Amino acid sequence: MKLAYWMYAGPAHIGTLRVASSFQNVHAIMHAPLGDDYFNVMRSMLERERDFTPVTASIVDRHVLSKGSEDKVVQNIVRKDREENSDLILVTPTCTSSILQEDLDNFVDRASMDSKADVILADVNHYRVNELQAADRTLEQVVRFYLEKAKRKNTLKTEKTADPSVNLIGIFTLGFHNQHDCKELRKLLNDLGIKVNVVIPENGTVTKLENLPRAWFNLVPYREVGLMAAKYLKREFEMPYVAISPMGIVETGNCISAIQKILLACGKKVDFERYIDEQTRFISQAAWFSRSIDCQNLTGKKAVVFGDGTHAAAITKILAREMGIRVSCAGTYCTHDAEWFREQVASYCDEVLITDNHTEVGDMIAKIEPAAIFGTQMERHVGKRLAIPCGVISAPVHIQNFPLGSRPFVGYEGANQIADLVYNSFTLGMEDHLLEIFGGHDTKEVITKELSSQDGLAWSPDAQSELNKIPGFVRGKIKRNTEKFARQNNLTEINVEVMYAAKEAFSS
Repeated sequence: MKLAYWMYAGPAHIGTLRVASSFQNVHAIMHAPLGDDYFNVMRSMLERERDFTPVTASIVDRHVLSKGSEDKVVQNIVRKDREENSDLILVTPTCTSSILQEDLDNFVDRASMDSKADVILADVNHYRVNELQAADRTLEQVVRFYLEKAKRKNTLKTEKTADPSVNLIGIFTLGFHNQHDCKELRKLLNDLGIKVNVVIPENGTVTKLENLPRAWFNLVPYREVGLMAAKYLKREFEMPYVAISPMGIVETGNCISAIQKILLACGKKVDFERYIDEQTRFISQAAWFSRSIDCQNLTGKKAVVFGDGTHAAAITKILAREMGIRVSCAGTYCTHDAEWFREQVASYCDEVLITDNHTEVGDMIAKIEPAAIFGTQMERHVGKRLAIPCGVISAPVHIQNFPLGSRPFVGYEGANQIADLVYNSFTLGMEDHLLEIFGGHDTKEVITKELSSQDGLAWSPDAQSELNKIPGFVRGKIKRNTEKFARQNNLTEINVEVMYAAKEAFSS
Protein backbone atom coordinates (compact mmCIF):
# COMPACT_ATOMS: atom_id res chain seq x y z
CA MET A 1 0.00 0.00 0.00
CA LYS A 2 1.32 3.45 -0.90
CA LEU A 3 0.16 7.05 -1.05
CA ALA A 4 -0.03 8.40 -4.60
CA TYR A 5 -2.00 10.95 -6.56
CA TRP A 6 -2.15 8.69 -9.62
CA MET A 7 -2.37 4.92 -9.83
CA TYR A 8 -2.59 2.78 -12.93
CA ALA A 9 -4.31 -0.02 -11.01
CA GLY A 10 -6.45 0.97 -8.05
CA PRO A 11 -6.76 -0.67 -4.63
CA ALA A 12 -7.95 -4.25 -4.27
CA HIS A 13 -11.54 -3.50 -3.27
CA ILE A 14 -12.15 -1.74 -6.60
CA GLY A 15 -11.37 -4.97 -8.44
CA THR A 16 -13.73 -6.92 -6.21
CA LEU A 17 -16.51 -4.36 -6.73
CA ARG A 18 -16.00 -4.42 -10.50
CA VAL A 19 -16.56 -8.17 -10.55
CA ALA A 20 -19.57 -8.02 -8.22
CA SER A 21 -21.28 -5.20 -10.13
CA SER A 22 -20.74 -6.99 -13.45
CA PHE A 23 -22.92 -9.93 -12.43
CA GLN A 24 -26.69 -9.62 -12.55
CA ASN A 25 -28.54 -9.74 -9.22
CA VAL A 26 -25.36 -9.59 -7.11
CA HIS A 27 -24.97 -6.91 -4.47
CA ALA A 28 -21.71 -5.80 -2.88
CA ILE A 29 -21.31 -4.48 0.67
CA MET A 30 -18.19 -2.38 1.10
CA HIS A 31 -16.95 -1.99 4.66
CA ALA A 32 -15.20 1.37 4.35
CA PRO A 33 -14.77 4.88 5.73
CA LEU A 34 -16.06 7.90 3.86
CA GLY A 35 -13.72 8.63 0.99
CA ASP A 36 -13.34 5.01 -0.08
CA ASP A 37 -16.90 4.88 -1.44
CA TYR A 38 -16.29 6.59 -4.80
CA PHE A 39 -16.79 3.45 -6.89
CA ASN A 40 -20.53 4.03 -7.44
CA VAL A 41 -20.00 7.49 -8.87
CA MET A 42 -17.05 6.40 -10.99
CA ARG A 43 -18.88 3.45 -12.53
CA SER A 44 -22.11 5.35 -13.14
CA MET A 45 -20.23 8.14 -14.88
CA LEU A 46 -18.01 5.99 -17.08
CA GLU A 47 -20.29 3.12 -18.03
CA ARG A 48 -23.31 5.44 -18.43
CA GLU A 49 -25.74 2.68 -17.52
CA ARG A 50 -29.36 3.26 -16.64
CA ASP A 51 -29.37 1.07 -13.54
CA PHE A 52 -27.86 2.06 -10.22
CA THR A 53 -24.56 0.46 -9.30
CA PRO A 54 -25.36 -2.43 -6.90
CA VAL A 55 -22.88 -1.44 -4.21
CA THR A 56 -23.65 -0.31 -0.65
CA ALA A 57 -21.09 1.27 1.65
CA SER A 58 -21.20 0.21 5.29
CA ILE A 59 -19.52 3.33 6.62
CA VAL A 60 -16.85 3.12 9.31
CA ASP A 61 -17.17 6.30 11.39
CA ARG A 62 -16.32 7.39 14.93
CA HIS A 63 -19.42 5.69 16.35
CA VAL A 64 -18.41 2.40 14.78
CA LEU A 65 -14.87 2.78 16.06
CA SER A 66 -16.12 3.27 19.61
CA LYS A 67 -18.36 0.19 19.79
CA GLY A 68 -17.31 -2.05 16.89
CA SER A 69 -18.89 -2.50 13.49
CA GLU A 70 -20.27 -6.03 13.63
CA ASP A 71 -23.90 -5.05 14.26
CA LYS A 72 -23.82 -2.38 11.55
CA VAL A 73 -22.29 -4.63 8.91
CA VAL A 74 -24.69 -7.50 9.67
CA GLN A 75 -27.69 -5.13 9.62
CA ASN A 76 -26.64 -3.73 6.25
CA ILE A 77 -26.25 -7.22 4.77
CA VAL A 78 -29.64 -8.37 6.04
CA ARG A 79 -31.34 -5.12 4.96
CA LYS A 80 -29.97 -5.31 1.43
CA ASP A 81 -30.94 -8.97 1.21
CA ARG A 82 -34.55 -8.05 1.91
CA GLU A 83 -34.56 -4.98 -0.35
CA GLU A 84 -32.73 -6.37 -3.37
CA ASN A 85 -33.60 -10.09 -3.19
CA SER A 86 -30.12 -10.81 -4.56
CA ASP A 87 -28.65 -14.20 -5.40
CA LEU A 88 -25.34 -13.25 -3.82
CA ILE A 89 -24.09 -10.58 -1.43
CA LEU A 90 -20.35 -10.08 -1.65
CA VAL A 91 -18.68 -8.36 1.29
CA THR A 92 -15.34 -6.60 0.97
CA PRO A 93 -13.31 -4.33 3.24
CA THR A 94 -10.97 -1.68 1.86
CA CYS A 95 -7.29 -1.34 2.66
CA THR A 96 -8.27 1.47 5.06
CA SER A 97 -10.89 -0.46 7.03
CA SER A 98 -8.65 -3.55 7.05
CA ILE A 99 -6.47 -1.70 9.52
CA LEU A 100 -9.17 -2.37 12.13
CA GLN A 101 -8.47 -6.11 11.76
CA GLU A 102 -12.08 -7.02 12.44
CA ASP A 103 -13.36 -10.56 12.06
CA LEU A 104 -15.39 -10.08 8.88
CA ASP A 105 -15.61 -13.86 8.41
CA ASN A 106 -17.64 -14.00 11.60
CA PHE A 107 -19.80 -11.05 10.44
CA VAL A 108 -20.57 -12.92 7.19
CA ASP A 109 -21.40 -16.18 9.00
CA ARG A 110 -23.78 -14.36 11.31
CA ALA A 111 -25.48 -12.48 8.46
CA SER A 112 -25.87 -15.71 6.44
CA MET A 113 -28.20 -17.09 9.11
CA ASP A 114 -30.71 -14.31 8.45
CA SER A 115 -30.25 -13.91 4.70
CA LYS A 116 -31.84 -15.79 1.83
CA ALA A 117 -28.98 -14.84 -0.46
CA ASP A 118 -25.58 -16.45 -0.37
CA VAL A 119 -23.14 -14.24 1.54
CA ILE A 120 -19.39 -14.53 1.02
CA LEU A 121 -16.38 -12.48 1.99
CA ALA A 122 -13.94 -11.56 -0.76
CA ASP A 123 -10.81 -13.62 -0.16
CA VAL A 124 -8.31 -10.90 -1.06
CA ASN A 125 -5.25 -9.54 0.73
CA HIS A 126 -5.82 -5.81 0.40
CA TYR A 127 -2.25 -4.95 1.29
CA ARG A 128 -0.55 -7.20 -1.24
CA VAL A 129 -2.60 -7.09 -4.45
CA ASN A 130 -3.94 -4.39 -6.73
CA GLU A 131 -7.26 -3.91 -8.46
CA LEU A 132 -6.64 -6.35 -11.34
CA GLN A 133 -5.19 -9.11 -9.17
CA ALA A 134 -8.12 -8.78 -6.76
CA ALA A 135 -10.64 -8.94 -9.62
CA ASP A 136 -9.00 -12.10 -10.97
CA ARG A 137 -9.00 -13.68 -7.51
CA THR A 138 -12.60 -12.67 -6.74
CA LEU A 139 -13.95 -14.06 -10.01
CA GLU A 140 -12.21 -17.38 -9.36
CA GLN A 141 -13.60 -17.41 -5.81
CA VAL A 142 -17.18 -16.86 -6.97
CA VAL A 143 -16.88 -19.53 -9.68
CA ARG A 144 -15.39 -22.02 -7.22
CA PHE A 145 -18.04 -21.27 -4.57
CA TYR A 146 -20.97 -21.98 -6.88
CA LEU A 147 -19.49 -25.03 -8.56
CA GLU A 148 -18.71 -26.59 -5.18
CA LYS A 149 -22.23 -25.69 -4.04
CA ALA A 150 -23.67 -27.38 -7.14
CA LYS A 151 -21.58 -30.47 -6.41
CA ARG A 152 -23.02 -30.69 -2.89
CA LYS A 153 -26.58 -30.30 -4.22
CA ASN A 154 -26.01 -32.70 -7.15
CA THR A 155 -27.06 -30.01 -9.64
CA LEU A 156 -23.70 -29.64 -11.38
CA LYS A 157 -24.02 -30.04 -15.15
CA THR A 158 -20.92 -31.65 -16.66
CA GLU A 159 -22.37 -33.16 -19.84
CA LYS A 160 -20.90 -31.31 -22.83
CA THR A 161 -23.16 -29.44 -25.24
CA ALA A 162 -24.00 -31.22 -28.49
CA ASP A 163 -22.30 -28.57 -30.61
CA PRO A 164 -18.96 -26.86 -29.87
CA SER A 165 -19.38 -24.19 -27.21
CA VAL A 166 -17.20 -21.82 -25.22
CA ASN A 167 -17.25 -19.78 -22.02
CA LEU A 168 -16.00 -16.20 -22.31
CA ILE A 169 -14.24 -15.43 -19.04
CA GLY A 170 -13.01 -12.04 -17.84
CA ILE A 171 -15.24 -9.52 -19.62
CA PHE A 172 -16.43 -7.09 -16.94
CA THR A 173 -17.42 -3.54 -16.08
CA LEU A 174 -14.99 -0.64 -16.57
CA GLY A 175 -12.81 -2.80 -18.80
CA PHE A 176 -11.29 -1.14 -21.84
CA HIS A 177 -13.88 -1.62 -24.63
CA ASN A 178 -14.84 -4.95 -23.02
CA GLN A 179 -18.50 -4.84 -24.00
CA HIS A 180 -17.64 -4.01 -27.61
CA ASP A 181 -15.09 -6.83 -27.61
CA CYS A 182 -17.73 -9.23 -26.32
CA LYS A 183 -20.02 -8.47 -29.26
CA GLU A 184 -17.18 -8.96 -31.73
CA LEU A 185 -16.11 -12.22 -30.11
CA ARG A 186 -19.68 -13.53 -30.32
CA LYS A 187 -19.73 -12.68 -34.03
CA LEU A 188 -16.33 -14.31 -34.63
CA LEU A 189 -17.27 -17.48 -32.74
CA ASN A 190 -20.59 -17.67 -34.58
CA ASP A 191 -18.69 -17.56 -37.88
CA LEU A 192 -16.68 -20.54 -36.63
CA GLY A 193 -19.83 -22.45 -35.65
CA ILE A 194 -19.13 -22.18 -31.93
CA LYS A 195 -21.90 -21.27 -29.50
CA VAL A 196 -21.27 -19.07 -26.47
CA ASN A 197 -22.25 -21.07 -23.39
CA VAL A 198 -21.70 -18.53 -20.58
CA VAL A 199 -20.15 -15.05 -20.37
CA ILE A 200 -18.79 -14.08 -16.95
CA PRO A 201 -18.93 -11.89 -15.11
CA GLU A 202 -20.47 -9.24 -17.44
CA ASN A 203 -24.27 -9.66 -17.40
CA GLY A 204 -23.88 -13.20 -16.10
CA THR A 205 -25.81 -14.72 -13.22
CA VAL A 206 -24.33 -16.80 -10.44
CA THR A 207 -27.21 -19.28 -10.74
CA LYS A 208 -25.92 -20.28 -14.19
CA LEU A 209 -22.34 -20.87 -13.12
CA GLU A 210 -23.17 -24.54 -12.65
CA ASN A 211 -23.39 -24.69 -16.48
CA LEU A 212 -19.74 -23.68 -16.96
CA PRO A 213 -18.43 -27.28 -17.27
CA ARG A 214 -20.78 -27.93 -20.21
CA ALA A 215 -18.65 -25.85 -22.58
CA TRP A 216 -15.97 -27.52 -24.70
CA PHE A 217 -13.36 -24.93 -23.74
CA ASN A 218 -12.84 -21.50 -22.18
CA LEU A 219 -11.61 -18.32 -23.86
CA VAL A 220 -9.80 -15.70 -21.76
CA PRO A 221 -9.34 -12.58 -23.93
CA TYR A 222 -7.47 -10.60 -21.25
CA ARG A 223 -4.74 -12.00 -19.02
CA GLU A 224 -5.48 -9.61 -16.18
CA VAL A 225 -8.88 -11.06 -15.26
CA GLY A 226 -10.18 -14.57 -15.87
CA LEU A 227 -6.98 -16.58 -16.00
CA MET A 228 -7.32 -17.89 -12.43
CA ALA A 229 -10.88 -19.05 -13.09
CA ALA A 230 -9.82 -20.76 -16.34
CA LYS A 231 -6.97 -22.55 -14.57
CA TYR A 232 -9.36 -23.68 -11.82
CA LEU A 233 -11.77 -25.09 -14.41
CA LYS A 234 -8.94 -26.91 -16.17
CA ARG A 235 -7.69 -28.35 -12.89
CA GLU A 236 -11.08 -29.47 -11.59
CA PHE A 237 -12.93 -30.33 -14.81
CA GLU A 238 -10.12 -30.82 -17.35
CA MET A 239 -11.47 -27.95 -19.46
CA PRO A 240 -8.89 -26.60 -21.92
CA TYR A 241 -8.60 -22.86 -22.33
CA VAL A 242 -7.24 -20.36 -24.86
CA ALA A 243 -5.50 -17.31 -23.42
CA ILE A 244 -4.30 -15.77 -26.71
CA SER A 245 -5.77 -12.27 -27.01
CA PRO A 246 -7.19 -11.98 -30.56
CA MET A 247 -5.91 -8.45 -31.19
CA GLY A 248 -4.43 -7.72 -34.59
CA ILE A 249 -4.46 -9.86 -37.72
CA VAL A 250 -1.70 -12.25 -36.66
CA GLU A 251 -2.85 -12.88 -33.08
CA THR A 252 -6.48 -13.27 -34.15
CA GLY A 253 -5.32 -15.99 -36.54
CA ASN A 254 -3.23 -17.59 -33.78
CA CYS A 255 -6.22 -17.56 -31.42
CA ILE A 256 -8.46 -19.24 -34.02
CA SER A 257 -5.77 -21.83 -34.72
CA ALA A 258 -5.54 -22.61 -31.00
CA ILE A 259 -9.33 -23.06 -30.89
CA GLN A 260 -9.13 -25.38 -33.89
CA LYS A 261 -6.51 -27.50 -32.14
CA ILE A 262 -8.77 -27.92 -29.10
CA LEU A 263 -11.79 -28.88 -31.21
CA LEU A 264 -9.74 -31.42 -33.16
CA ALA A 265 -8.56 -32.93 -29.87
CA CYS A 266 -12.22 -33.22 -28.85
CA GLY A 267 -12.97 -35.21 -32.00
CA LYS A 268 -14.61 -32.40 -33.99
CA LYS A 269 -13.41 -32.20 -37.60
CA VAL A 270 -12.89 -28.52 -38.37
CA ASP A 271 -10.62 -26.50 -40.65
CA PHE A 272 -10.49 -22.79 -39.91
CA GLU A 273 -7.42 -22.05 -42.05
CA ARG A 274 -9.53 -21.00 -45.04
CA TYR A 275 -11.57 -18.69 -42.85
CA ILE A 276 -8.37 -17.09 -41.48
CA ASP A 277 -7.00 -16.66 -45.01
CA GLU A 278 -10.20 -15.08 -46.36
CA GLN A 279 -10.54 -12.72 -43.43
CA THR A 280 -6.90 -11.70 -43.63
CA ARG A 281 -6.65 -11.18 -47.37
CA PHE A 282 -10.13 -10.08 -48.46
CA ILE A 283 -12.38 -9.11 -45.55
CA SER A 284 -10.19 -7.23 -43.09
CA GLN A 285 -9.19 -3.74 -44.19
CA ALA A 286 -6.27 -3.71 -41.75
CA ALA A 287 -4.21 -6.24 -43.71
CA TRP A 288 -4.66 -4.29 -46.94
CA PHE A 289 -3.99 -0.97 -45.25
CA SER A 290 -0.70 -2.19 -43.80
CA ARG A 291 0.57 -2.59 -47.39
CA SER A 292 -0.77 0.75 -48.62
CA ILE A 293 1.40 3.79 -49.27
CA ASP A 294 -0.28 5.62 -46.35
CA CYS A 295 0.86 3.00 -43.85
CA GLN A 296 4.27 2.63 -45.48
CA ASN A 297 4.85 6.31 -44.78
CA LEU A 298 4.85 5.35 -41.09
CA THR A 299 7.62 2.77 -41.51
CA GLY A 300 10.50 3.46 -39.15
CA LYS A 301 8.69 6.09 -37.09
CA LYS A 302 9.24 5.76 -33.35
CA ALA A 303 6.44 4.90 -30.93
CA VAL A 304 6.13 4.23 -27.21
CA VAL A 305 3.56 1.74 -25.90
CA PHE A 306 2.41 1.48 -22.28
CA GLY A 307 -0.62 -0.07 -20.63
CA ASP A 308 -1.88 -3.26 -19.05
CA GLY A 309 -0.05 -6.39 -20.10
CA THR A 310 -2.63 -7.67 -22.58
CA HIS A 311 -3.14 -4.47 -24.56
CA ALA A 312 0.44 -3.20 -24.40
CA ALA A 313 1.82 -6.52 -25.67
CA ALA A 314 -0.80 -6.75 -28.42
CA ILE A 315 -0.30 -3.19 -29.68
CA THR A 316 3.50 -3.60 -29.60
CA LYS A 317 3.24 -6.64 -31.85
CA ILE A 318 0.79 -4.93 -34.20
CA LEU A 319 2.98 -1.85 -34.59
CA ALA A 320 6.22 -3.76 -35.14
CA ARG A 321 5.02 -6.87 -36.96
CA GLU A 322 2.02 -5.70 -38.95
CA MET A 323 2.71 -2.00 -39.60
CA GLY A 324 6.50 -1.71 -39.67
CA ILE A 325 6.63 0.92 -36.92
CA ARG A 326 9.61 1.01 -34.59
CA VAL A 327 8.59 0.55 -30.95
CA SER A 328 11.29 2.34 -28.98
CA CYS A 329 9.85 1.25 -25.66
CA ALA A 330 7.07 -1.12 -24.62
CA GLY A 331 5.94 -1.14 -21.02
CA THR A 332 3.31 -2.29 -18.58
CA TYR A 333 2.17 -1.38 -15.10
CA CYS A 334 1.27 -5.03 -14.39
CA THR A 335 4.45 -5.66 -12.43
CA HIS A 336 3.10 -8.98 -11.16
CA ASP A 337 3.12 -10.29 -14.76
CA ALA A 338 6.51 -8.87 -15.76
CA GLU A 339 8.06 -12.17 -16.88
CA TRP A 340 5.26 -12.95 -19.33
CA PHE A 341 5.28 -9.40 -20.71
CA ARG A 342 9.03 -9.40 -21.34
CA GLU A 343 8.75 -12.73 -23.10
CA GLN A 344 6.00 -11.38 -25.37
CA VAL A 345 7.53 -8.04 -26.43
CA ALA A 346 11.32 -8.37 -26.08
CA SER A 347 11.85 -9.14 -29.78
CA TYR A 348 9.54 -6.37 -30.97
CA CYS A 349 10.92 -3.31 -29.18
CA ASP A 350 14.18 -1.59 -28.29
CA GLU A 351 13.50 -1.37 -24.56
CA VAL A 352 11.08 -2.88 -22.02
CA LEU A 353 9.79 -0.86 -19.05
CA ILE A 354 8.02 -2.54 -16.13
CA THR A 355 6.77 0.02 -13.60
CA ASP A 356 3.65 1.33 -11.91
CA ASN A 357 5.27 4.75 -11.38
CA HIS A 358 3.81 7.22 -13.88
CA THR A 359 6.73 9.66 -13.49
CA GLU A 360 9.13 7.02 -14.80
CA VAL A 361 6.91 6.53 -17.82
CA GLY A 362 6.69 10.29 -18.42
CA ASP A 363 10.45 10.72 -18.17
CA MET A 364 10.99 7.83 -20.56
CA ILE A 365 8.65 9.39 -23.12
CA ALA A 366 10.34 12.80 -22.78
CA LYS A 367 13.73 11.17 -23.29
CA ILE A 368 12.75 9.16 -26.39
CA GLU A 369 10.56 11.87 -27.98
CA PRO A 370 8.57 9.41 -30.11
CA ALA A 371 6.37 10.38 -33.04
CA ALA A 372 3.37 8.91 -31.22
CA ILE A 373 2.40 7.36 -27.91
CA PHE A 374 -0.03 4.50 -27.33
CA GLY A 375 -0.98 4.28 -23.69
CA THR A 376 -3.46 5.04 -20.94
CA GLN A 377 -5.14 8.26 -19.88
CA MET A 378 -1.94 9.28 -18.07
CA GLU A 379 0.19 8.91 -21.21
CA ARG A 380 -2.39 11.01 -23.03
CA HIS A 381 -1.78 13.79 -20.49
CA VAL A 382 1.97 13.40 -20.90
CA GLY A 383 1.57 13.60 -24.67
CA LYS A 384 -0.35 16.86 -24.39
CA ARG A 385 2.42 18.42 -22.33
CA LEU A 386 5.05 17.27 -24.79
CA ALA A 387 2.99 17.98 -27.95
CA ILE A 388 3.17 14.27 -28.89
CA PRO A 389 -0.07 12.66 -30.15
CA CYS A 390 -1.36 9.73 -28.09
CA GLY A 391 -3.74 6.94 -28.96
CA VAL A 392 -5.42 5.43 -25.90
CA ILE A 393 -5.17 1.64 -25.95
CA SER A 394 -5.59 0.56 -22.32
CA ALA A 395 -7.29 1.32 -19.02
CA PRO A 396 -7.26 3.44 -16.93
CA VAL A 397 -9.16 5.79 -19.22
CA HIS A 398 -11.59 8.67 -19.06
CA ILE A 399 -15.17 8.89 -20.32
CA GLN A 400 -14.24 9.56 -23.97
CA ASN A 401 -12.92 6.00 -24.12
CA PHE A 402 -16.30 4.55 -23.18
CA PRO A 403 -18.00 5.22 -26.55
CA LEU A 404 -21.68 4.54 -27.03
CA GLY A 405 -21.02 3.14 -30.51
CA SER A 406 -19.27 -0.18 -31.00
CA ARG A 407 -15.47 0.04 -31.20
CA PRO A 408 -13.99 -3.39 -30.52
CA PHE A 409 -10.26 -4.05 -30.22
CA VAL A 410 -10.46 -7.82 -30.80
CA GLY A 411 -11.11 -9.83 -33.93
CA TYR A 412 -10.86 -8.65 -37.51
CA GLU A 413 -13.06 -5.61 -36.98
CA GLY A 414 -10.93 -4.77 -33.95
CA ALA A 415 -7.85 -4.89 -36.21
CA ASN A 416 -9.52 -2.27 -38.41
CA GLN A 417 -10.24 -0.06 -35.41
CA ILE A 418 -6.64 -0.35 -34.18
CA ALA A 419 -5.26 0.47 -37.65
CA ASP A 420 -7.40 3.62 -37.71
CA LEU A 421 -6.25 4.60 -34.24
CA VAL A 422 -2.59 4.12 -35.11
CA TYR A 423 -2.76 6.02 -38.39
CA ASN A 424 -4.78 8.91 -36.97
CA SER A 425 -2.41 9.21 -34.01
CA PHE A 426 0.61 9.61 -36.25
CA THR A 427 -1.02 12.19 -38.51
CA LEU A 428 -2.14 14.55 -35.76
CA GLY A 429 1.15 16.44 -35.82
CA MET A 430 0.78 17.39 -39.47
CA GLU A 431 -2.87 18.27 -38.82
CA ASP A 432 -1.81 20.84 -36.23
CA HIS A 433 0.61 22.31 -38.76
CA LEU A 434 -2.15 22.67 -41.36
CA LEU A 435 -4.44 24.28 -38.80
CA GLU A 436 -1.76 26.85 -38.12
CA ILE A 437 -1.47 27.64 -41.84
CA PHE A 438 -5.17 27.82 -42.62
CA GLY A 439 -6.53 28.90 -39.23
CA GLY A 440 -9.01 27.13 -37.02
CA HIS A 441 -7.67 27.60 -33.54
CA ASP A 442 -5.02 29.65 -31.79
CA THR A 443 -1.83 27.63 -31.51
CA LYS A 444 0.59 30.52 -31.21
CA GLU A 445 1.13 30.38 -27.49
CA VAL A 446 3.89 27.91 -26.70
CA ILE A 447 3.21 25.80 -23.64
CA THR A 448 5.98 24.43 -21.44
CA LYS A 449 6.69 20.92 -22.63
CA GLU A 450 9.11 19.73 -19.98
CA LEU A 451 7.92 17.33 -17.30
CA SER A 452 10.22 18.96 -14.72
CA SER A 453 11.02 22.55 -13.78
CA GLN A 454 12.68 24.91 -16.24
CA ASP A 455 15.39 26.06 -13.82
CA GLY A 456 14.47 29.72 -14.24
CA LEU A 457 14.94 29.84 -18.02
CA ALA A 458 13.32 32.84 -19.71
CA TRP A 459 12.54 33.34 -23.38
CA SER A 460 13.07 36.81 -24.87
CA PRO A 461 10.18 38.26 -26.95
CA ASP A 462 12.22 37.89 -30.15
CA ALA A 463 13.04 34.26 -29.40
CA GLN A 464 9.41 33.55 -28.49
CA SER A 465 8.31 35.08 -31.80
CA GLU A 466 10.88 33.01 -33.70
CA LEU A 467 9.73 29.84 -31.91
CA ASN A 468 6.12 30.52 -32.89
CA LYS A 469 7.08 30.45 -36.57
CA ILE A 470 8.21 26.83 -36.33
CA PRO A 471 5.63 24.21 -37.41
CA GLY A 472 3.76 22.81 -34.44
CA PHE A 473 4.68 19.16 -35.02
CA VAL A 474 8.39 19.86 -34.42
CA ARG A 475 8.18 22.96 -32.23
CA GLY A 476 8.14 21.03 -28.95
CA LYS A 477 11.32 19.15 -29.79
CA ILE A 478 13.15 22.32 -30.86
CA LYS A 479 12.05 24.11 -27.70
CA ARG A 480 13.30 21.28 -25.50
CA ASN A 481 16.64 21.09 -27.34
CA THR A 482 17.15 24.83 -27.05
CA GLU A 483 16.42 24.81 -23.31
CA LYS A 484 18.73 21.82 -22.85
CA PHE A 485 21.50 23.72 -24.66
CA ALA A 486 20.90 26.80 -22.49
CA ARG A 487 21.15 24.78 -19.28
CA GLN A 488 24.31 23.05 -20.43
CA ASN A 489 25.89 26.47 -21.03
CA ASN A 490 24.57 28.03 -17.80
CA LEU A 491 22.38 30.55 -19.63
CA THR A 492 19.34 32.07 -17.93
CA GLU A 493 17.78 33.77 -20.97
CA ILE A 494 17.14 32.38 -24.43
CA ASN A 495 17.35 34.83 -27.32
CA VAL A 496 17.51 34.33 -31.08
CA GLU A 497 21.29 33.92 -31.02
CA VAL A 498 21.00 31.14 -28.46
CA MET A 499 18.40 29.42 -30.61
CA TYR A 500 20.70 29.35 -33.62
CA ALA A 501 23.65 28.24 -31.49
CA ALA A 502 21.53 25.37 -30.15
CA LYS A 503 20.51 24.44 -33.67
CA GLU A 504 24.13 24.23 -34.76
CA ALA A 505 25.10 22.24 -31.67
CA PHE A 506 22.41 19.61 -32.18
CA SER A 507 22.91 19.47 -35.95
CA SER A 508 26.63 18.71 -35.70
